[in-house]
Amino acid sequence: MPSIQSKSAGKISGCSFVISKPYFWLLLSTFTLSEQEDFIEEEEESLFEHHRIVADAKQGLIRIDKFLMDRLPNVTRTKIQNGIHEGFVKVNDEAIKPSYKVHPHDVITVAFPEPPRDTDIIPENIPLNIVFEDEYLLVVNKLPGMVVHPAYQNWNGTLVNALSYHFQNLPEMTGNDGRPGLVHRIDKDTSGLLVIAKTEAAMTSLAKQFFDHSIERTYQAIVWGMPEPQQGTINVNVGRSLKDRRITAAFPEGDFGRTAITHYKVLKDYRYVSLVECKLETGRTHQIRAHMKFIGHPIFNDATYGGNEPLKGMVFSKYKQFVDNCFKIIPRQALHAKTLGFIHPGTNKFIQFDSELPTDFKEVIDKWENYVKYT
Repeated sequence: MPSIQSKSAGKISGCSFVISKPYFWLLLSTFTLSEQEDFIEEEEESLFEHHRIVADAKQGLIRIDKFLMDRLPNVTRTKIQNGIHEGFVKVNDEAIKPSYKVHPHDVITVAFPEPPRDTDIIPENIPLNIVFEDEYLLVVNKLPGMVVHPAYQNWNGTLVNALSYHFQNLPEMTGNDGRPGLVHRIDKDTSGLLVIAKTEAAMTSLAKQFFDHSIERTYQAIVWGMPEPQQGTINVNVGRSLKDRRITAAFPEGDFGRTAITHYKVLKDYRYVSLVECKLETGRTHQIRAHMKFIGHPIFNDATYGGNEPLKGMVFSKYKQFVDNCFKIIPRQALHAKTLGFIHPGTNKFIQFDSELPTDFKEVIDKWENYVKYT
Protein backbone atom coordinates (compact mmCIF):
# COMPACT_ATOMS: atom_id res chain seq x y z
CA MET A 1 0.00 0.00 0.00
CA PRO A 2 1.21 3.54 -0.66
CA SER A 3 2.52 5.07 2.52
CA ILE A 4 4.30 7.87 4.29
CA GLN A 5 6.85 6.27 6.53
CA SER A 6 9.03 7.46 9.37
CA LYS A 7 12.75 7.27 8.70
CA SER A 8 12.94 4.61 11.39
CA ALA A 9 10.93 2.31 9.11
CA GLY A 10 14.19 1.51 7.38
CA LYS A 11 15.89 2.21 4.09
CA ILE A 12 14.16 0.99 0.97
CA SER A 13 16.56 -1.17 -0.98
CA GLY A 14 17.15 -0.60 -4.68
CA CYS A 15 16.82 -3.17 -7.39
CA SER A 16 18.86 -4.06 -10.44
CA PHE A 17 18.17 -5.77 -13.71
CA VAL A 18 20.20 -7.89 -16.09
CA ILE A 19 19.05 -7.28 -19.63
CA SER A 20 20.53 -7.69 -23.08
CA LYS A 21 21.85 -4.60 -24.82
CA PRO A 22 19.35 -4.64 -27.74
CA TYR A 23 16.40 -4.96 -25.35
CA PHE A 24 17.96 -2.34 -23.08
CA TRP A 25 17.88 0.23 -25.88
CA LEU A 26 14.26 -0.59 -26.61
CA LEU A 27 13.51 -0.18 -22.93
CA LEU A 28 15.34 3.13 -22.76
CA SER A 29 13.14 4.54 -25.49
CA THR A 30 10.10 3.93 -23.29
CA PHE A 31 11.25 5.49 -20.06
CA THR A 32 14.28 7.68 -20.21
CA LEU A 33 12.88 11.21 -20.20
CA SER A 34 9.46 10.48 -18.72
CA GLU A 35 11.11 8.56 -15.89
CA GLN A 36 13.45 11.38 -14.98
CA GLU A 37 12.73 14.12 -12.52
CA ASP A 38 10.36 16.64 -14.05
CA PHE A 39 9.08 17.30 -17.54
CA ILE A 40 9.01 20.59 -19.40
CA GLU A 41 5.90 22.42 -18.33
CA GLU A 42 3.37 22.58 -21.14
CA GLU A 43 1.25 25.69 -21.57
CA GLU A 44 -1.23 24.47 -24.17
CA GLU A 45 -4.77 23.70 -23.08
CA SER A 46 -5.15 20.32 -24.76
CA LEU A 47 -3.20 17.33 -25.99
CA PHE A 48 -2.13 17.04 -29.60
CA GLU A 49 -3.62 14.05 -31.38
CA HIS A 50 -1.04 11.83 -33.06
CA HIS A 51 -3.13 8.74 -33.88
CA ARG A 52 -6.86 8.11 -34.19
CA ILE A 53 -8.03 4.57 -34.83
CA VAL A 54 -11.63 3.36 -35.16
CA ALA A 55 -12.15 -0.32 -34.41
CA ASP A 56 -13.88 -2.31 -37.12
CA ALA A 57 -17.51 -3.37 -36.74
CA LYS A 58 -16.33 -6.99 -36.55
CA GLN A 59 -13.51 -6.31 -34.12
CA GLY A 60 -13.13 -9.14 -31.60
CA LEU A 61 -12.37 -8.45 -27.94
CA ILE A 62 -8.62 -7.87 -27.56
CA ARG A 63 -6.46 -6.07 -25.02
CA ILE A 64 -5.80 -2.46 -25.93
CA ASP A 65 -1.99 -2.82 -25.78
CA LYS A 66 -2.01 -5.77 -28.19
CA PHE A 67 -4.48 -3.96 -30.45
CA LEU A 68 -2.20 -0.92 -30.69
CA MET A 69 0.97 -2.97 -31.18
CA ASP A 70 -0.52 -4.30 -34.42
CA ARG A 71 -1.31 -0.79 -35.66
CA LEU A 72 1.51 1.47 -34.47
CA PRO A 73 4.84 0.79 -36.19
CA ASN A 74 8.06 0.67 -34.16
CA VAL A 75 6.30 1.01 -30.80
CA THR A 76 6.95 -1.48 -28.00
CA ARG A 77 4.27 -2.95 -25.78
CA THR A 78 5.95 -1.41 -22.75
CA LYS A 79 5.80 2.03 -24.32
CA ILE A 80 2.12 1.56 -25.10
CA GLN A 81 1.39 0.43 -21.54
CA ASN A 82 3.28 3.40 -20.13
CA GLY A 83 1.28 5.69 -22.40
CA ILE A 84 -1.95 4.18 -21.10
CA HIS A 85 -0.83 4.68 -17.48
CA GLU A 86 0.07 8.30 -18.24
CA GLY A 87 -3.33 8.94 -19.84
CA PHE A 88 -2.05 9.48 -23.38
CA VAL A 89 -4.25 6.69 -24.72
CA LYS A 90 -8.03 7.06 -24.52
CA VAL A 91 -10.97 5.04 -25.76
CA ASN A 92 -14.09 7.01 -26.66
CA ASP A 93 -12.55 10.03 -24.88
CA GLU A 94 -12.20 8.11 -21.60
CA ALA A 95 -9.03 7.08 -19.75
CA ILE A 96 -8.63 3.30 -19.63
CA LYS A 97 -6.45 0.66 -18.00
CA PRO A 98 -3.98 -1.59 -19.89
CA SER A 99 -6.35 -4.53 -19.36
CA TYR A 100 -9.16 -2.82 -21.30
CA LYS A 101 -10.44 -4.87 -24.25
CA VAL A 102 -11.25 -3.12 -27.49
CA HIS A 103 -14.86 -3.40 -28.70
CA PRO A 104 -16.35 -2.88 -32.19
CA HIS A 105 -16.57 0.80 -33.19
CA ASP A 106 -14.31 1.95 -30.31
CA VAL A 107 -12.47 5.18 -31.10
CA ILE A 108 -8.91 4.97 -29.84
CA THR A 109 -6.83 8.17 -29.69
CA VAL A 110 -3.14 8.45 -28.89
CA ALA A 111 -2.17 11.99 -27.94
CA PHE A 112 0.76 13.78 -26.33
CA PRO A 113 1.26 17.24 -24.81
CA GLU A 114 3.57 18.20 -27.68
CA PRO A 115 2.68 18.45 -31.35
CA PRO A 116 4.72 16.45 -33.86
CA ARG A 117 7.99 18.33 -33.88
CA ASP A 118 10.96 19.05 -36.05
CA THR A 119 13.98 17.43 -34.42
CA ASP A 120 16.48 19.81 -36.04
CA ILE A 121 18.30 21.76 -33.33
CA ILE A 122 19.46 25.33 -33.93
CA PRO A 123 22.80 25.88 -32.14
CA GLU A 124 22.77 29.03 -30.02
CA ASN A 125 25.65 30.78 -28.30
CA ILE A 126 24.21 30.60 -24.79
CA PRO A 127 26.67 30.53 -21.87
CA LEU A 128 26.78 27.33 -19.82
CA ASN A 129 27.69 27.06 -16.14
CA ILE A 130 29.87 23.95 -16.39
CA VAL A 131 30.68 22.43 -13.00
CA PHE A 132 32.74 19.52 -14.36
CA GLU A 133 33.83 18.24 -17.75
CA ASP A 134 35.97 15.47 -19.15
CA GLU A 135 35.99 13.33 -22.30
CA TYR A 136 32.96 11.30 -21.12
CA LEU A 137 30.51 13.81 -19.69
CA LEU A 138 29.85 17.22 -18.30
CA VAL A 139 27.84 18.45 -15.32
CA VAL A 140 26.06 21.77 -15.67
CA ASN A 141 24.30 23.97 -13.12
CA LYS A 142 21.10 25.10 -14.86
CA LEU A 143 19.67 28.49 -14.03
CA PRO A 144 15.97 28.82 -13.29
CA GLY A 145 13.95 29.88 -16.31
CA MET A 146 15.91 27.81 -18.83
CA VAL A 147 14.03 25.01 -20.58
CA VAL A 148 16.11 21.85 -20.92
CA HIS A 149 15.16 20.88 -24.48
CA PRO A 150 13.06 22.35 -27.32
CA ALA A 151 9.35 21.70 -26.92
CA TYR A 152 6.04 23.35 -27.66
CA GLN A 153 6.33 27.16 -27.30
CA ASN A 154 10.00 26.76 -26.29
CA TRP A 155 11.86 25.90 -29.47
CA ASN A 156 14.79 28.23 -28.83
CA GLY A 157 16.95 29.33 -25.92
CA THR A 158 17.08 25.89 -24.32
CA LEU A 159 19.93 23.99 -22.73
CA VAL A 160 20.02 21.69 -25.76
CA ASN A 161 20.39 24.68 -28.11
CA ALA A 162 23.37 25.78 -26.00
CA LEU A 163 24.87 22.29 -25.92
CA SER A 164 24.58 22.00 -29.70
CA TYR A 165 26.59 25.21 -30.08
CA HIS A 166 29.37 24.36 -27.64
CA PHE A 167 29.67 20.61 -28.38
CA GLN A 168 29.51 18.61 -31.60
CA ASN A 169 28.34 15.03 -32.10
CA LEU A 170 26.74 14.52 -28.71
CA PRO A 171 24.98 11.14 -28.61
CA GLU A 172 21.20 10.86 -28.69
CA MET A 173 19.11 8.36 -26.76
CA THR A 174 17.12 5.95 -28.88
CA GLY A 175 13.61 7.34 -29.25
CA ASN A 176 14.61 10.86 -28.15
CA ASP A 177 15.79 12.45 -31.36
CA GLY A 178 16.66 16.11 -31.10
CA ARG A 179 17.81 15.86 -27.48
CA PRO A 180 21.57 15.32 -27.74
CA GLY A 181 23.42 14.42 -24.57
CA LEU A 182 20.34 14.23 -22.35
CA VAL A 183 19.76 11.33 -20.00
CA HIS A 184 17.51 13.25 -17.59
CA ARG A 185 16.02 16.70 -17.16
CA ILE A 186 14.56 19.12 -14.64
CA ASP A 187 11.80 21.70 -14.90
CA LYS A 188 12.18 25.05 -16.57
CA ASP A 189 11.82 26.88 -13.26
CA THR A 190 13.81 24.41 -11.18
CA SER A 191 17.49 25.23 -10.87
CA GLY A 192 20.39 22.88 -10.35
CA LEU A 193 22.61 20.08 -11.56
CA LEU A 194 22.28 18.02 -14.72
CA VAL A 195 24.69 15.45 -16.16
CA ILE A 196 25.21 15.41 -19.94
CA ALA A 197 26.67 12.43 -21.81
CA LYS A 198 29.39 13.16 -24.38
CA THR A 199 29.84 9.61 -25.69
CA GLU A 200 27.61 6.64 -26.49
CA ALA A 201 29.31 4.60 -23.78
CA ALA A 202 28.70 7.32 -21.19
CA MET A 203 25.07 7.63 -22.24
CA THR A 204 24.51 3.89 -21.92
CA SER A 205 26.16 3.80 -18.48
CA LEU A 206 24.33 6.84 -17.10
CA ALA A 207 20.97 5.80 -18.51
CA LYS A 208 21.35 2.35 -16.94
CA GLN A 209 22.11 3.99 -13.57
CA PHE A 210 18.99 6.12 -13.83
CA PHE A 211 17.01 3.01 -14.74
CA ASP A 212 18.39 1.17 -11.71
CA HIS A 213 17.65 4.21 -9.47
CA SER A 214 21.28 4.16 -8.37
CA ILE A 215 21.91 7.80 -9.25
CA GLU A 216 22.03 9.83 -6.03
CA ARG A 217 20.10 13.11 -6.28
CA THR A 218 19.14 15.49 -3.53
CA TYR A 219 17.03 18.61 -3.90
CA GLN A 220 16.37 21.45 -1.52
CA ALA A 221 12.96 23.07 -1.38
CA ILE A 222 11.15 25.70 0.63
CA VAL A 223 7.73 24.28 1.50
CA TRP A 224 4.71 25.63 3.33
CA GLY A 225 4.50 24.53 6.96
CA MET A 226 6.60 21.76 8.47
CA PRO A 227 6.10 18.11 7.47
CA GLU A 228 5.41 15.61 10.25
CA PRO A 229 7.34 13.50 10.89
CA GLN A 230 10.26 15.78 10.14
CA GLN A 231 12.12 12.95 8.42
CA GLY A 232 10.43 10.23 6.42
CA THR A 233 9.54 8.62 3.13
CA ILE A 234 6.65 9.29 0.77
CA ASN A 235 5.78 6.16 -1.19
CA VAL A 236 2.79 7.14 -3.33
CA ASN A 237 2.19 6.55 -7.03
CA VAL A 238 2.24 9.58 -9.29
CA GLY A 239 1.15 10.08 -12.89
CA ARG A 240 -0.59 12.46 -15.25
CA SER A 241 -3.69 13.94 -13.64
CA LEU A 242 -6.91 12.52 -15.04
CA LYS A 243 -8.43 16.01 -14.83
CA ASP A 244 -5.57 18.18 -16.09
CA ARG A 245 -2.97 16.47 -18.27
CA ARG A 246 -0.45 19.26 -17.72
CA ILE A 247 0.17 18.33 -14.10
CA THR A 248 1.14 15.28 -12.08
CA ALA A 249 -1.24 13.84 -9.51
CA ALA A 250 -0.75 11.47 -6.60
CA PHE A 251 -2.65 8.18 -6.70
CA PRO A 252 -2.52 6.83 -3.12
CA GLU A 253 -4.58 3.77 -3.98
CA GLY A 254 -2.06 2.75 -6.61
CA ASP A 255 -4.68 2.31 -9.32
CA PHE A 256 -2.94 4.73 -11.70
CA GLY A 257 0.51 6.18 -12.17
CA ARG A 258 3.88 4.68 -11.37
CA THR A 259 5.72 3.89 -8.18
CA ALA A 260 7.31 7.06 -6.80
CA ILE A 261 9.48 7.26 -3.68
CA THR A 262 10.80 10.46 -2.10
CA HIS A 263 12.86 10.55 1.10
CA TYR A 264 12.63 13.92 2.83
CA LYS A 265 14.19 15.66 5.82
CA VAL A 266 13.41 19.04 7.36
CA LEU A 267 16.62 21.09 7.51
CA LYS A 268 15.24 24.27 9.08
CA ASP A 269 11.91 25.34 10.52
CA TYR A 270 10.90 28.94 9.81
CA ARG A 271 7.54 28.64 11.60
CA TYR A 272 5.47 29.31 8.47
CA VAL A 273 7.69 27.57 5.93
CA SER A 274 10.47 24.98 6.10
CA LEU A 275 13.67 24.27 4.25
CA VAL A 276 13.45 20.61 3.23
CA GLU A 277 15.92 18.21 1.63
CA CYS A 278 14.41 15.64 -0.74
CA LYS A 279 16.30 12.58 -1.90
CA LEU A 280 14.88 10.83 -4.93
CA GLU A 281 14.71 7.06 -5.07
CA THR A 282 12.68 7.21 -8.27
CA GLY A 283 12.58 10.08 -10.72
CA ARG A 284 9.05 10.61 -11.97
CA THR A 285 7.55 13.62 -13.66
CA HIS A 286 7.19 16.45 -11.09
CA GLN A 287 7.64 13.85 -8.35
CA ILE A 288 8.79 16.15 -5.54
CA ARG A 289 6.24 18.83 -6.37
CA ALA A 290 3.36 16.35 -6.47
CA HIS A 291 4.49 14.49 -3.34
CA MET A 292 4.87 17.63 -1.26
CA LYS A 293 1.42 18.79 -2.31
CA PHE A 294 0.02 15.36 -1.45
CA ILE A 295 1.27 15.55 2.15
CA GLY A 296 -0.11 19.08 2.48
CA HIS A 297 3.16 21.02 2.17
CA PRO A 298 3.40 22.33 -1.40
CA ILE A 299 6.56 24.04 -2.55
CA PHE A 300 6.71 27.78 -1.93
CA ASN A 301 5.39 29.78 -4.92
CA ASP A 302 4.69 26.65 -6.97
CA ALA A 303 1.66 27.97 -8.87
CA THR A 304 1.01 24.63 -10.58
CA TYR A 305 0.66 22.78 -7.26
CA GLY A 306 -1.00 25.38 -5.05
CA GLY A 307 2.05 26.90 -3.41
CA ASN A 308 1.47 30.43 -4.70
CA GLU A 309 -0.92 31.41 -1.89
CA PRO A 310 -0.12 31.83 1.83
CA LEU A 311 -1.02 28.43 3.28
CA LYS A 312 0.23 28.97 6.79
CA GLY A 313 0.48 32.05 8.93
CA MET A 314 -1.43 35.14 9.92
CA VAL A 315 -4.27 36.86 8.11
CA PHE A 316 -2.84 40.33 8.66
CA SER A 317 -2.17 42.45 5.59
CA LYS A 318 1.47 43.01 6.59
CA TYR A 319 2.09 39.26 6.60
CA LYS A 320 0.44 38.87 3.21
CA GLN A 321 2.55 41.72 1.88
CA PHE A 322 5.68 40.05 3.22
CA VAL A 323 4.75 36.80 1.44
CA ASP A 324 4.01 38.68 -1.79
CA ASN A 325 7.42 40.34 -1.56
CA CYS A 326 9.02 36.90 -1.20
CA PHE A 327 7.08 35.68 -4.24
CA LYS A 328 8.51 38.60 -6.22
CA ILE A 329 12.04 37.68 -5.19
CA ILE A 330 11.59 34.06 -6.27
CA PRO A 331 8.93 34.11 -9.02
CA ARG A 332 9.05 30.31 -9.42
CA GLN A 333 8.84 27.16 -7.36
CA ALA A 334 11.53 27.21 -4.67
CA LEU A 335 13.19 23.97 -5.78
CA HIS A 336 16.86 23.38 -6.50
CA ALA A 337 18.66 20.20 -7.65
CA LYS A 338 21.54 20.54 -5.21
CA THR A 339 23.63 17.35 -5.41
CA LEU A 340 24.23 14.70 -8.02
CA GLY A 341 26.23 11.52 -7.61
CA PHE A 342 26.89 8.58 -9.92
CA ILE A 343 29.45 6.01 -11.07
CA HIS A 344 31.75 7.62 -13.61
CA PRO A 345 31.46 5.73 -16.93
CA GLY A 346 35.21 5.89 -17.54
CA THR A 347 36.81 5.37 -14.13
CA ASN A 348 34.00 3.25 -12.65
CA LYS A 349 34.36 5.28 -9.44
CA PHE A 350 31.59 7.11 -7.61
CA ILE A 351 31.73 10.89 -8.01
CA GLN A 352 29.45 13.49 -6.47
CA PHE A 353 28.80 17.16 -7.10
CA ASP A 354 27.30 19.87 -4.93
CA SER A 355 25.97 23.27 -5.94
CA GLU A 356 25.26 26.59 -4.28
CA LEU A 357 21.68 27.62 -3.80
CA PRO A 358 20.80 30.30 -6.36
CA THR A 359 20.61 33.94 -5.29
CA ASP A 360 16.81 34.18 -5.28
CA PHE A 361 16.51 31.04 -3.14
CA LYS A 362 19.06 32.26 -0.57
CA GLU A 363 17.52 35.72 -0.41
CA VAL A 364 14.09 34.31 0.41
CA ILE A 365 15.56 32.08 3.13
CA ASP A 366 17.27 35.11 4.65
CA LYS A 367 14.01 37.06 4.64
CA TRP A 368 12.17 34.25 6.44
CA GLU A 369 14.95 33.93 9.00
CA ASN A 370 14.71 37.63 9.80
CA TYR A 371 10.93 37.58 9.78
CA VAL A 372 10.58 34.82 12.38
CA LYS A 373 13.36 36.35 14.46
CA TYR A 374 11.61 39.68 14.87
CA THR A 375 7.93 38.66 14.94
